[in-house]
Amino acid sequence: MSALILALIAGAVVGVALGALGGGGSVLAVPALIYLLGFTPAAATTASLIIVTATSLTALYAHARTGNVRWKAGALFAAAGLLPAAAAGSAASRLPQPVLTAAFAAVAALAAVTMLRSGRAAVRPAVGEARPAKAAGTGAGLGALTGLLGVGGGFLAVPALVTVLAFEMQAAVGTSLLVISANALSSLATRGATTAGVDWAVIGPFTGAAILGAWDGKRLAAKVSGTLLQRAFAVALLAVAAFMLVDALT
Repeated sequence: MSALILALIAGAVVGVALGALGGGGSVLAVPALIYLLGFTPAAATTASLIIVTATSLTALYAHARTGNVRWKAGALFAAAGLLPAAAAGSAASRLPQPVLTAAFAAVAALAAVTMLRSGRAAVRPAVGEARPAKAAGTGAGLGALTGLLGVGGGFLAVPALVTVLAFEMQAAVGTSLLVISANALSSLATRGATTAGVDWAVIGPFTGAAILGAWDGKRLAAKVSGTLLQRAFAVALLAVAAFMLVDALT
């Protein structure tokens, strides 16, 4: 199968995940770029940030049109992650590739477990009881993950917005896309030199398919149970994490 077709298929899957779940797509983008399209781990994380930025902004626009974005709270949450994202993005190029792969596998497994747990009924704080310090700490952690591994952090942002800031699920999904976009742009700013080596003949179609998939994902989320979507995605993600961890250790 040609690289173009693989890029289109992988991009569509990433876009649907981002549009439907508000996160998780980038956790699939990196392994797809490495194992299907032949990118090195370092190049894959940079390319993933490009894809995530474009797709998240598209999905953010779709959710904003339906009023699912809490701009003020989302901006404050994202602001805490900007500096960590930039610092981690600068450090990522200095890490050995097996270390990056193993770290990414661990984060992918964490994402799967988080999604499985958030599918259950969550006990949320009453409005007004959210702790700003905890929200800032969570935002900083998401920023660091984005910069280091090229993931948007939406798989952690959505449950964090629900449990820490008492958002409804639809608002958490829409607002998480604002956080993802801000973190990804901040990290890309520190990787300007490395983007010169990105294969745009692959990344262009991948990103285009992801953008179209984001719109489909938004429509899918309105028709299918969010819990069902999360569980199916989490099972696939666990398999990807296991494969990457074995590859990193052999």
